[in-house]
Amino acid sequence: MVVGNGMAGARTVEEILSRGGGAMFDITMVGDEPYGNYNRIMLSHVLAGENAIDDDDLMLNPMAWYRENGVTLHAGDRARRIDRFAKTVTCESGRDVDYDVLVVATGSNTFFPNMDGLREPDGRLARGVFGFRTIADTNGMLQMAEAAADVRAVVIGGGLLGLEAAYGLRTQGVDVDVVHSPGHLMNQQLDERGGRVLRNKIESLGVGVHTSKRTTSVLRDPDGVVVGVGFNDDTTLPADMIVVTAGIRPNVEIARSAGLVIERGIVVDDQMRCEDEGSIYAVGECCQHRGEVYGLVAPLWEQAVVLADVLTGADPTAAYHGSRLTTKLKVAGVDVAAMGVKGPERDDDEFVQFYEPRSGTYKSVVVRDNKLIGAMLLGDISKAAFLTQAFDEKVALPDERISMLFDMGTPSAETGAAELSDDTQVCNCNGVTKGQILGCVRGGATSLGEVVAATRAGKGCGSCKGLVSDIVTFAAGDDLAVDVSADWYVPAIPMTKPELIGAIRASGIRSVSEVFEKLAPAGEDAAAKMPLASLLRVIWGPEWTDERGALFINDRVHANIQRDGTFSVVPQIKGGVTTAAQLRRIADVADKYSIPMVKITGGQRIDLLGVRKEDLPKVWGDLDMPSGFAYGKSFRTVKTCVGTDYCRFGLGDSTALGIAIEQRFQGLESPAKLKLAVTGCPRNCAESLCKDFGVVAVGADGGASDRWEIYVGGAAGAHIRKGDLLATADSSAEVIRLCGIFIQYYREQAKWLERTYAWVPRVGIDELRAILVDDRDGLVEGLHERVTAAVGQYRDPWEERVEPRSPAQFVSALPLLPLPRVPVR
Repeated sequence: MVVGNGMAGARTVEEILSRGGGAMFDITMVGDEPYGNYNRIMLSHVLAGENAIDDDDLMLNPMAWYRENGVTLHAGDRARRIDRFAKTVTCESGRDVDYDVLVVATGSNTFFPNMDGLREPDGRLARGVFGFRTIADTNGMLQMAEAAADVRAVVIGGGLLGLEAAYGLRTQGVDVDVVHSPGHLMNQQLDERGGRVLRNKIESLGVGVHTSKRTTSVLRDPDGVVVGVGFNDDTTLPADMIVVTAGIRPNVEIARSAGLVIERGIVVDDQMRCEDEGSIYAVGECCQHRGEVYGLVAPLWEQAVVLADVLTGADPTAAYHGSRLTTKLKVAGVDVAAMGVKGPERDDDEFVQFYEPRSGTYKSVVVRDNKLIGAMLLGDISKAAFLTQAFDEKVALPDERISMLFDMGTPSAETGAAELSDDTQVCNCNGVTKGQILGCVRGGATSLGEVVAATRAGKGCGSCKGLVSDIVTFAAGDDLAVDVSADWYVPAIPMTKPELIGAIRASGIRSVSEVFEKLAPAGEDAAAKMPLASLLRVIWGPEWTDERGALFINDRVHANIQRDGTFSVVPQIKGGVTTAAQLRRIADVADKYSIPMVKITGGQRIDLLGVRKEDLPKVWGDLDMPSGFAYGKSFRTVKTCVGTDYCRFGLGDSTALGIAIEQRFQGLESPAKLKLAVTGCPRNCAESLCKDFGVVAVGADGGASDRWEIYVGGAAGAHIRKGDLLATADSSAEVIRLCGIFIQYYREQAKWLERTYAWVPRVGIDELRAILVDDRDGLVEGLHERVTAAVGQYRDPWEERVEPRSPAQFVSALPLLPLPRVPVR
């Protein structure tokens, strides 16, 4: 039995199964959370709203994995008591589970320092206070960030986790301050100079940094609402949200109550056996080995291997001797690598530094008795692989120590990949060694995509992707294959998107099930349903065969599902221009249906949040306004500034042009959401330079005119990117024409969920200009015809309130499952 379904517990079970343990043991696992095992490292990416992160990236072992491997999982049921003599574990539900061998993998908990006002009288955290350890923590922060404008957050703790929390919240538009008691950030990994470089990087993101300050209190108003934090110097900071990342502590309460030996963690020997126990083991962050507890994943993987060898008898003499910690990761977008000591400790230690604050680069090495005992890289970590080898005493040090930091005689990154020893851990997030990658290639994998899918190397923080690619290239040699599947629209069908469109048109296929039947060699693939449904709508418009099961809930009910199962309704307000009558209707609807939140969106519209599913048709009817398409992968909104009517700087009528663009392309299906903006002068008040399609009036000879610059592929969310200049148009009509052919080419060529800020640089702005502006390939006329046909088929989806597509379309599906929920903040 394994108590704990986190990364350490599940990895131990994986290792046991890989050694034939499934035939030796009936394996039962108990986990607090109502999910399979997920990668906590990816929560930072989820908080940052990164579009590339999906369930496959987050979930290491989905619920189906346990069934397929014969593992019994009691999810969402906390283990409460261990009876060492009866050999049973009692769960919170009252369930008793017998065991012959018990593995305790309870991990660690967020450390909450003693602070006035941190908790309610019943011990719960105050509303607005979060840790950052679980999906629930992450969802709670996202919910609060999205629920109100001008949210301010204070992150207590400037270590790795705190900076990741600050970065994620900042990308959500939250004003963030980081407070750190020591004198510099990430003081566990970095020295003072490294901390200074990192601070400059963090502050450049718009995050406030306060070091050498100890938080002593959480300030709350008479209603108990968080309003700020207080410090030991009697100063304060305002805050609506507080995220505590002041460290972790081993979760040992169940082990302590069972009478196991506890110091800092559960004391274990070299075989991970608990002290004075014959059948109880511990692994991961909850255990203490030779006086050390570990909070990084790499030691957890090493412990899991040893424990699996011992329990299955694969190697009864296997022993864990502790871990030499090397850290390579990406902190708030900054590459960091650190190992060993941070600086010289003796007079004869050699200490070499390179410090360039302007470029955000800092490197240092510490050498003692001709051995590398410490290294630090910030910004440029290209020498991390060589330094890791040197730190493990697997390569000799060069006489010129400076060459350890630059390519001056030491191996380049490519050469270093070839010279790495097989036991070098390449991916710290998922515990993948070079030897495992080589084994995967020897087993038949011939492309980077196949290796990543089989080993998960590179699917954590992403800092090792380059090295993984180098190793695969080295290992495969002349057999290295181009990963053709990377260009397939969906994995189930071996065709690129243009090829698939051609096949669907040629065969007249109009339903998702028919696509699988005729074009998918292995048959149906659930993950391919939504992208295929989107593609069929692009090709056939309303004439596709609508199979409800192929659609996401948002597309089935034409509203955006929220975390609590209610929906948000965003009516269309073209160009952000509304009327008193529209505002009155919105206010009346909010009152009539007790809608808990009415919010102004970043796209100049009004969002009604908390609408019940069964009320959607009535809300739409009473609003009597078209859908604003804030829920789908589609053309969404055109943001505008005041333009020439009132602005004294206006060069072009941005409001009229924005409304015309939205009127023409409203609701148009696309691979991912499309956000547009039109600005009446280069002051760019509507933020056109960072939109999927942005238009800026430039005037002529310093005066007003109908002349516009068109920018494409911009972003200002999780990714920050200025759009590329596609063309300069001499009329509003030309802007609309170019907008249409750009959108249609994007609809036909981009991958599913690929935003324009990724698609434009992938294709190249020069190539797009040649195709769409210069018409090099003769495609423009066809693109214009197809987009004109598509917009001509527009129908307001909210009209389905009159004739629903199915009897259950607007029937409440709540409650779904009685799962634990984060309280509404």
